[in-house]
Amino acid sequence: IDVSAGNPCGTPTVKELEEVLYGGKRFGNDTDEVWPNLFIGNMSVANDRYSLWKLGITHVLNAAHGKAHCQGSARFYGSTVDYLGVPADDAPSFNLSRYFSPCSDYIQKALDTPGARVIVHCAVGVSRSASLVLAYLMICHHYPLLDAIHKVKERRWIFPNRGFLKQLRALDITLKNRAKNEQA
Repeated sequence: IDVSAGNPCGTPTVKELEEVLYGGKRFGNDTDEVWPNLFIGNMSVANDRYSLWKLGITHVLNAAHGKAHCQGSARFYGSTVDYLGVPADDAPSFNLSRYFSPCSDYIQKALDTPGARVIVHCAVGVSRSASLVLAYLMICHHYPLLDAIHKVKERRWIFPNRGFLKQLRALDITLKNRAKNEQA
């Protein structure tokens, strides 16, 4: 993809991002490790405490908190698992961006803990949870959006909805402008 054609800071358009996302294998796993000790999963693995225990999960970030079949709570997981719930709708109009920084901080703080393993999940594990993990890679590891997408797609098929892609683009532009201003 040539992202230089008139895009601010070299950030791809939503259409270009969707073309990248459509490509490649579509993995059918319930969960995939997309970064060291960081997993993206769906509700079936998130609702299975035994599977989480086998994976060594210590932290659960539920990007569909309170939604049908994603009812997770600290009480459900017990005292051995730290829980954060984000009541996000998988709708293009939902403002997920307000959760980008707090969720990135949560994931980073967890991964800074020796032995920690984090799962970020939603219903299917391709839109809400993937968007939060992409934001984490952008905020905490300084990945441009396109590189973050490629990094996650090495391990899992993801497809954030158009609204989330627009919000991730805005984050990408903000982070690139901030980096440029810090260098000036």
